[in-house]
Formats: sequence, C-alpha cells, structure tokens
Amino acid sequence: MRPTRADVRTVFVIGIGAGDPEHLTLQAIAAMNRVDVFFTVDKGPATEDLSRLRGELLARHVTGAYRVRSVPDPPRDRTASSADYAAAVADWQDRREAAYQRMIIEELTEHGVGGFLVWGDPALYDGTLRILDRIAARGAVAFDVVSVPGISSVQALAARHRVALNRTGGAFTVTTGRRLADEGLPTGVDDVVVMLDAQQAFAGLPDTDLDIYWGAYVGTPDEVLVHGDLQRVKGDIQRLWAEHRARKGWIMDSYLLRRRLPG
Repeated sequence: MRPTRADVRTVFVIGIGAGDPEHLTLQAIAAMNRVDVFFTVDKGPATEDLSRLRGELLARHVTGAYRVRSVPDPPRDRTASSADYAAAVADWQDRREAAYQRMIIEELTEHGVGGFLVWGDPALYDGTLRILDRIAARGAVAFDVVSVPGISSVQALAARHRVALNRTGGAFTVTTGRRLADEGLPTGVDDVVVMLDAQQAFAGLPDTDLDIYWGAYVGTPDEVLVHGDLQRVKGDIQRLWAEHRARKGWIMDSYLLRRRLPG
C-alpha cells in the first residue's frame, strides 16, 4: 500500500468484492484498519441487506475503534433517455459530491483517515474516485486518496461460470446495457461483458450464434446463474430477473455474451 502524506487527511476507497464476504483481500483489511470513520450512502430499505453486509465486514475485520457517518443517497432520475442520461448522472454526482465534501470536512481532523467501502472494484463502474478528484480539485479541503482494488462482479461472474473472459489472442469489451440497447454489439468483438442492464438489452439481440453467461447476486446466498444459447435461454433469464427483482426490490446482474466461432 503506497505511503500517504502525514500532514493531510487520507481517504481510502476500498473495493469489497461482489457480495461474498470472502472476496475481501488482505490489502483491503489492512486499509480498513487504518480508517477512523467510514462514509456510507444510505439507499433506503430496499438495499438494507447490502448495508448489513458492510456492517458485518467491519465487525469481523476491524479490530480498533471506528465510527460510521451516513448520508441519504441523493435521488436520481433513472428513467432519463439516452440523450439525457449523462446530464442526469452528472446532476446526481454533483449532489453526491456536496455530501461527500461535507462529510470529509466535518468528520476528519487534519490528520484523520476516512474510508468508503465500494462494491466490486473502485475502478469499474463506480464513481467514488471521480467525485473525490473533483472535491480535491476545488481545494476546499486537502486530502490524499488511496484506491484499494477489489474483486469485481465481472471477475466473480467468470469464476462462477468457470470461463476465461478472453480467448487465445483475443480481446473482450466491457459495456453497459444502455449502450448495448442503443448500439448493438460492438463491431469486431466476439466477447462482450455487459453491466448495468436494467433494460435486459440482451433479449433484443437478433444474433443466433451467441452464448450468454448470466449471473445475479453473484457470490451471495441469492446467487442465480444461467448459461446457454442466447435465443434459447433469454426468456428464462427475463423471468428470473423479474422474480428476483420483485422479491428483493433490487438486482445486481452482469453477463458475458460470447460468439460461437467456426470450428
């Protein structure tokens, strides 16, 4: 873990994995034990089990004293059209930025250490690092940022399906459900990982030579996995998606689309 300056605040952004408590790395545990105050965002009762898991990780692995500061998650327009999506996300992040800055100023002393526990890996579809960069650039409060990698849902998905994400000499692309729905499969790519697909864009693909490796709540007791020819199993995935989403009030899923190659 790289050293930080002793004369300023430090904020750790710690990846805690996709949901399995055993995804926590030794580096993550060491970082957690340097934190004085953990910052969390309360997303309401629908994600109470996620908040509970964070609490269990702290209770199991942090040996010293710590405190937790929580703020409500700013409301976000998730119905925005593709044209308005970036603006909706920017507005939401602006309000999160104000909340994060307020917590850092109010909770951390000059040499204090704060921490955010983020799902998966801080570098993959998580906005915490970008928000902290913007706060630091404004100069209202000085702090160092340390990013601690975690096991992402993409890694966990591949492990549970026992596949490698790329084939020999090949590449794979990571994209979103929104982009898949708007643009289709990326040209010239035969292996595509899709995240954040609330639209279930896979169901609209006409391709008849694709396999899908789908997983929801990977690494948790609610884990559900489906693998097979896309056209044959897409209805099963849609049914499972709807059932689990209705039961829990939220769903975290991802999938790999793999084109079957000749021979």
